[in-house]
Amino acid sequence: MKITTLTGPVANYIAAANAQDVEAVAENFSEAAVVRDEGQSRQGIAAIRQWATEVGKKYRPTVEVLDVAQTAGKAILTGRVSGDFPGSPIDLRYVFTLTGGKIERLEIS
Repeated sequence: MKITTLTGPVANYIAAANAQDVEAVAENFSEAAVVRDEGQSRQGIAAIRQWATEVGKKYRPTVEVLDVAQTAGKAILTGRVSGDFPGSPIDLRYVFTLTGGKIERLEIS
């Protein structure tokens, strides 16, 4: 696991998501942040909190970090996601856009 190579909010997001801690997940996002997952976009902390709750209850996912690439303002992470869903585990790509120490955008594909 290359967790030590992650930036603060990305490392904190992965840890919080793996712990199914919705409040800790939400703390890593800016007020106007957008999460794009499963073909839907959620904007704002309340919507992100709702998304994290739904995903946690439905799939119980955990992410094992396989690879991380960082560029100016972005972190691209490949994670092996295990949980309560067909085909588990699967490898997903997480693209984090960072602004001011917070996650501004997260796209999961």
